[in-house]
Amino acid sequence: MTGVKKINHVAVVVADIDAALAFWQDALGLELHHVEDVPSQKATVAFLPVGDSEVELVKPTTDDSGVAKFLAERGGGMHHLCFEVDDIAAKLAEMKAKGVRLINETPIELPGRKMAFIHPKSTGGVLVELYEVT
Repeated sequence: MTGVKKINHVAVVVADIDAALAFWQDALGLELHHVEDVPSQKATVAFLPVGDSEVELVKPTTDDSGVAKFLAERGGGMHHLCFEVDDIAAKLAEMKAKGVRLINETPIELPGRKMAFIHPKSTGGVLVELYEVT
């Protein structure tokens, strides 16, 4: 069985990053590391480190993305939980063999990382991302 190393991040969908920072940064006291445009996800993301993990505030940049649909239907909130793994391809194969419904059967490769999503119907309702640092 391949290992899960840690929670990499928790992604929270927001309509307005600056407004959301009023809680996450000003009230809770997390430090904003940086804000980045992520075209592959059609989003702008604010990164707030917490120990070895981070909170990501995700704002959609288009109306046709999954994040935009989530925001329109739910009004924001926790979008997904991301686990860092040793070997994402092996973990996906292992989970598929156990009958887990995968959104991505093979990892999406981006500079410095690979990622894949597990369908919420297999996780009790939570969108789960697997993440491998390359």
